[in-house]
Amino acid sequence: MTTTPTTDTDGVSASRPDSAPMLDGAGVARFVTAFDAIAGNMEQVIRGKPVVIRQALLCLLAEGHLLVEDVPGVGKTTIAKALAQSVEAKWGRIQFTPDLLPADVTGISVWKRDSSTFEFREGPVFNNIVLADEINRASPKTQSALLEAMAEEQVTVDGHSYRLPIPFMVVATQNPVESEGTYPLPESQLDRFLMRISVGYPRRQDELSILETHEQRHLVDTLGPVATAHDLRTMISMVKAVQIAPELRAYLVNIAEATRNHPAIELGMSPRATLNLQQVSRAHALASQRPYVTDDDVKAVAAAVVSHRIVLRPEAQLQGTETDRIVADILESVPVPFDRI
Repeated sequence: MTTTPTTDTDGVSASRPDSAPMLDGAGVARFVTAFDAIAGNMEQVIRGKPVVIRQALLCLLAEGHLLVEDVPGVGKTTIAKALAQSVEAKWGRIQFTPDLLPADVTGISVWKRDSSTFEFREGPVFNNIVLADEINRASPKTQSALLEAMAEEQVTVDGHSYRLPIPFMVVATQNPVESEGTYPLPESQLDRFLMRISVGYPRRQDELSILETHEQRHLVDTLGPVATAHDLRTMISMVKAVQIAPELRAYLVNIAEATRNHPAIELGMSPRATLNLQQVSRAHALASQRPYVTDDDVKAVAAAVVSHRIVLRPEAQLQGTETDRIVADILESVPVPFDRI
């Protein structure tokens, strides 16, 4: 398999596969075993949220970024940290505040008097998994510091570009209830997030279990990795090898066109959104023990991939229309391919 060499921030050489390996039954089984091991490890500290854990892991394996929108205290930060702890990845946290500067995110060039040269000091964005906590509290200028990193896996400071480690994932959180002192994310930045999910309150029995097991304040810090960085890169390359038939690609485009022509939608899916939907559908298929995509995979992840990318018309917003409901209606109206793979 041909690879392109890259370099992690710790100086360790890594490789990004240029072409994905062919998947056989044994390869699918290895992937599912590793996937379930990571998810099971995270479930030790995130009780009663298997779907949320699965979505976060799918997002990572599809090489995307995750937006977690929910009220405080439901485990948004824990999800990011548990994911990083489970896959032996470097992780960093950025607490977004109104006075945060772009350099606090990307890093800064410092003048060294002894050598009369500038030395670049990396910011917290130079990690495998970056938690951007309360991202909507920072100014648009600071929010935009993440745009290049999320889209191109690099940052540019003082005219020099620096590659980010592989894999690289931003897990951003925001509180949908509190609006004072916040800056709503623009459509261009929302489109950079592969998925948006909500954690939600736990069920009664799960909350009772949390009271019994989470007396230790930093329980998530006790998690040990169950997969190496190499394992993770291998899993990502396997996702790219999942087959998708031309009929399924046409189905994805039909969904995108339906959002663009819907009477209640002002701004529909972008081509990036369509591509992202294909990526996550592949990851979902492989996690479901299949080396090929079906329309069920698309439907399972569509709401998390599409709902935050569409903009409703003002009259639809006044009527209280929810984007999740519109996505569900579109999935029901768009015909699925007659022949499943």
